[in-house]
Amino acid sequence: MKLRISPFILLCVMGGLAIFSSTMAKNPVLPLFIRALDVSMSTVGFIAAASTVVGIVVSLPAGVLSDVIGRRRVILIAAVVFATAPFLYLLVGQPWHLVLVRIYHGFATAILGPVAMAAVADTFDEKRGERMGWYSSATMVGRFLAPFVGGALIFGDNFHWVYIADGVIGIAALLAAVRLPLSKATSDSVGGALKRGRNEIWSDIKTILTHRGILATSAIEAVQYFAFGCLEVFLPIFLDEQAGFSTIEIGSLFTIQVVVATLTKPIMGRFSDKYGRIPVIIAGLLIGGITMVFMTYSDNYLLLGILIGFFGLGLATVTASTSALVADLSKASSHGGALGVLSSVMDIGHSTGPMAGGLLISALNYKTAFGIVGGILAIASLVFGLIIRQIPKSNSSSD
Repeated sequence: MKLRISPFILLCVMGGLAIFSSTMAKNPVLPLFIRALDVSMSTVGFIAAASTVVGIVVSLPAGVLSDVIGRRRVILIAAVVFATAPFLYLLVGQPWHLVLVRIYHGFATAILGPVAMAAVADTFDEKRGERMGWYSSATMVGRFLAPFVGGALIFGDNFHWVYIADGVIGIAALLAAVRLPLSKATSDSVGGALKRGRNEIWSDIKTILTHRGILATSAIEAVQYFAFGCLEVFLPIFLDEQAGFSTIEIGSLFTIQVVVATLTKPIMGRFSDKYGRIPVIIAGLLIGGITMVFMTYSDNYLLLGILIGFFGLGLATVTASTSALVADLSKASSHGGALGVLSSVMDIGHSTGPMAGGLLISALNYKTAFGIVGGILAIASLVFGLIIRQIPKSNSSSD
């Protein structure tokens, strides 16, 4: 008897494997790999941000394309990149080689993020926040495993085993993606989808790009990932060069962050379904901001584990609600485009975080730089609360 797996479970498995592979390629290995290429501290963030910069340009077109030709077809494109990009790291000998590989690898996450979330939004109207939380938690399992496994596979300045493992996991993600069905909710025929016409597609894009609620929510996710981008690139270097931690210890600390986010994201999604998206987002920003301020004040492993765990809670609290809120505010026919905007704007924050962080640390120090970033999160929570309350109810409806 043939085993049947629900499309949602299969999507979660595929997403978890894909993010496991992509996260292992950067956390904690990427900043250490960059430093092994004799790159200056002020330049580290720019190389690390290469993959996320791609998302600024690619996520919106990918989301719109999935609205037109179906989610599965676009997901398969991303899966091919996940399966091939890791092996290219084995050929890197110069910093510019790494930039090119990171750009190529960035296409995968830039495409998968909004399109997979749009597939979930298509399928679930009720409990949308919770279901999006479960999908995100599935990807967080990959993020949870990646730092520990990646750290264990680093042997001195030899990073080859990390990227070989990345490639094997990426191939597994591709095999899962191939099995995704052409469900009615996520993939009409190409010919049928194109009957919507250019005018309707452009009208949907214009509506998304001028919707104050969608733009405000996207901006706040960008601020959250600005802080996360700074943390994931420079905290490993701080722990390695100033706190004297081993790569396994560094990886395990980031594992704590992801475990907390994985376990709490569906719960936070359910809270946002029940109590509203906005207060949950504000609370998450405040949690992240407070913990960011104190992150570099101690080299005590236990205290750092608690702080990074709370940062993971703040991250989960914000992101469990932002995607669901954007889906709530957009039409069903434009979920891909709306979530593409969210992803593109988020990548602006994610890519500028390492850039700004590197410049701040070079000009000041770790404590001051992390304190500034934490303050930005706290201020953003207040600004978001003021802006979102000024949006008329008619502008916050997907009808």
